[in-house]
Amino acid sequence: MEHSGKDQLEALAEIRGLMERSTRFLSLSGLSGVFAGIYALIGAGAAYWHLKLNVYDRAYYAYLKSSESAMMKFMMFFFFDAGMVLALTLLTAIYFTGKKASRQGQSIFDKTALRLIAHLFFPLIAGGIFCLALIDYGFFGLIAPVMLIFYGIGLINASKFTFENVRYLGLAEVVLGLIASFNTGYGLFFWCIGFGFFHIVYGIYMYIKFDK
Repeated sequence: MEHSGKDQLEALAEIRGLMERSTRFLSLSGLSGVFAGIYALIGAGAAYWHLKLNVYDRAYYAYLKSSESAMMKFMMFFFFDAGMVLALTLLTAIYFTGKKASRQGQSIFDKTALRLIAHLFFPLIAGGIFCLALIDYGFFGLIAPVMLIFYGIGLINASKFTFENVRYLGLAEVVLGLIASFNTGYGLFFWCIGFGFFHIVYGIYMYIKFDK
């Protein structure tokens, strides 16, 4: 009887695992988070070095508004820099997550993964369009806070299709973005914390807990 009860518990655990895998994408790699943070820090350093000034500093706003060439230089480098960080992050995430998914017998592009991507990227696209509006109206100081807030919303939105812990990272990003919105002269600093250090710390945690 005792053996039968144990078998039933194991069967229930197996059924629960199958149901969880069918509704949640559990192959996200912690290493991809670590690399995303490193790329973000490199991108922020490149922006600071190339533009010579903190692009979110209040003294820089009037300069950008008064100089069309400075605005064009800022726009071109900003989108190139952000695009490179995003591209490297996505490629790295696909590589490490694909390897982990292969080991677990899960497809990186199954229905659950596609739901995860859709729920993450919808807020990101909306936030990106809003950032274009901010740039058009000259509200450069709010770009970094808006990015952090919408990214956090995307993580919270996507967490229902992956690890529950992703929600906490999302909440941290939103809170940081709200704090940054009241400290617009330090956007690059908050960018480094939110997209850099938060990702590195969270990626290490995920790697130790789920990847090893």
